Amino acid sequence: MHLTYLPNAHLGLCVLSEEESAHCVKVLRLQVGSALLVTNGQGTLFHAVLTEAHPKKAVILLKEVVQDTPNESFEIHIAIAPTKNIERIEWFIEKAVEIGIHRVSLFTSFHSERKQVRIDRLEKISIAAMKQSMKLFAPKIEPLITFDEFLKLSVHGQRFIAYIDEQPLPLLAQKLSPQSNCTILIGPEGDFSKDEIALAIAKGYQPISLGKARLRTETAGLIACATVHFINQYHEKV
Repeated sequence: MHLTYLPNAHLGLCVLSEEESAHCVKVLRLQVGSALLVTNGQGTLFHAVLTEAHPKKAVILLKEVVQDTPNESFEIHIAIAPTKNIERIEWFIEKAVEIGIHRVSLFTSFHSERKQVRIDRLEKISIAAMKQSMKLFAPKIEPLITFDEFLKLSVHGQRFIAYIDEQPLPLLAQKLSPQSNCTILIGPEGDFSKDEIALAIAKGYQPISLGKARLRTETAGLIACATVHFINQYHEKV
């Protein structure tokens, strides 16, 4: 059954956004009486039925809450420098949401080639990935800021910076504490500058490696996200 996103979902009659209305009526060809699943992007899943099949403002009746998922015991926050080819960051957003990510911050740094991004487009990609993978939480995507500005922000939990170094660095899996929040910095093409690395370390970020391979920016972000999930899932079962 199709999953529909309605951030202000509540029991009773609700009106879908124009985009969701068009998808339900024109793409899925749902008709009055069709059943659908609805999430508010905050962990709640509703059973609903289409009561008015309008392509711009479809009306649905949310009949019952069928799942109210608690927040996970850990939060994954990836701070990443957008790539010159924006499609690569769009791919990262899509796949990270499918795996499970809570927050994405975007920053420009010394070697950054891209200085602008369309947050609205990234949010649409994020929501589409959430619905396709039947996730119930919509991740937060933060506006693009400078690396210096990001380091001034307050973040919770463990803090890591991934980069390539002449000396071996500990693996993320070796340093990560299960069931805790973490923020991981991923640099642009060309990696972080030495000054940026020193500044991050001074702010409490631990240097880590994501393995022996030289990874592209978007691949590094995805490996970091998957590693955090694997470690947490492993310790849930032990």
